[in-house]
Amino acid sequence: MTTPIHPGTRVGHVHLKVSDLDRAIAFYSGVLGFDVTQRYGAQAGFLSAGGYHHHIGLNTWESLGGSRPPPGTTGLYHTAFLYPDRKALANALKRLVEANYPLTGASDHGVSEALYLDDPDGNGVELYHDRPEAEWPRDANGNLAMTTKRLDLEKLYSEAD
Repeated sequence: MTTPIHPGTRVGHVHLKVSDLDRAIAFYSGVLGFDVTQRYGAQAGFLSAGGYHHHIGLNTWESLGGSRPPPGTTGLYHTAFLYPDRKALANALKRLVEANYPLTGASDHGVSEALYLDDPDGNGVELYHDRPEAEWPRDANGNLAMTTKRLDLEKLYSEAD
């Protein structure tokens, strides 16, 4: 029997192949608000929230000028960025609205509330916050019972600074 993974393990960062580094940085920094922590010339950049060394790596080493993957192929479905609370998610929505950046979806999953969009290279992005675990929906046996319901974007937006 193998030992389970340590419960404190977390996803540390995502590293994406992009076709245009400046365009990708403009999205992740300019639209979403991540800070650029380091850049390797015109080929790679690293971004973070809160001073961490990097949550996002971007590079054009194998993808400069490349095209989006065609539908029906395997690969990344989306990256997901966890915000500390609903207000922070509301402020993220406000940034998107102010940048006139389109959403591809918005859902209330019971355990979390999420905004969905695509970055300029077609990589899926989820911005979300978790509800406190005590509020997570459960079935009669106590098992997690996540849902997908419509998220009220107007109400969320009204909570932004």
